[in-house]
Amino acid sequence: MDLAQKSDLLGATLRDLGSVLVAYSGGTDSAYLAWAAHRELGSKMLAVIADSPSLPRAELAAAIAFAEAHAIPLAILQTAELDNPDYRRNDAERCFFCKDELFTRMEAERAARGFRHIAYGMNLDDRGDFRPGQRAAAEHHAVAPLVTAGLAKAEIRQLAGEARLSLADKPASACLASRIEYGRPVTRENLSQVEQAEAALHALGFRQVRVRHHGELARVEIARSELPRALSVEALDRITAALRPLGFRYVTLDTQGYRSGSMNEVLPASAIVPAGR
Repeated sequence: MDLAQKSDLLGATLRDLGSVLVAYSGGTDSAYLAWAAHRELGSKMLAVIADSPSLPRAELAAAIAFAEAHAIPLAILQTAELDNPDYRRNDAERCFFCKDELFTRMEAERAARGFRHIAYGMNLDDRGDFRPGQRAAAEHHAVAPLVTAGLAKAEIRQLAGEARLSLADKPASACLASRIEYGRPVTRENLSQVEQAEAALHALGFRQVRVRHHGELARVEIARSELPRALSVEALDRITAALRPLGFRYVTLDTQGYRSGSMNEVLPASAIVPAGR
């Protein structure tokens, strides 16, 4: 299928759902899905975003603003994954417990409001990644219309661009908990450290960054296209000065640059089962 046919299939898939709650994070995939669902279903859809300590305040504000700009109905749910010791333990299954909390809350919301389905923004490229949250989605019978339509990440960005959506080229942004090394408990304090550290790097002009939390050490990942701007004594001093007051004794720049899921590199192969396998 060409892209126009995939777009048509997405529309037909959403119409066939009848009514749907869309798990919405404000990222390109979920935002495009919410926009398309609203286009096809109008008031028979509702975007649902989890207001959680693992969601940066700037991301929450941007997600709300996007929904308001496009008149997309939006509900904000307070989730309590931090109350779950299995989540706080922060092993390889952390994402499962987070998404299980989200979809449990969404299922209650779906039943209370009389909607038929829950959908989320998994795309075709996500199926081979290590994403325990997708198992939680399957257990709650959440559907993935972007996958049904055969849409990959780049195609979703292209469709979003053609629709003149402001977030067509928005950098990927996983939850803050994904920055904390496995085995280090997830707390409000270390989530806040990461959020403030990444905001400080954005303020220095870096667009695609991750601050990986290794206790007293902050491992900074910057997109390879931006790395040359960080590779001077002056820039490194600015990065260190921005992060040390947040509680990091040591600050190191990862010479491999930004890469999605770098924390998973330390997991044994037995702990990693790609989605869909």
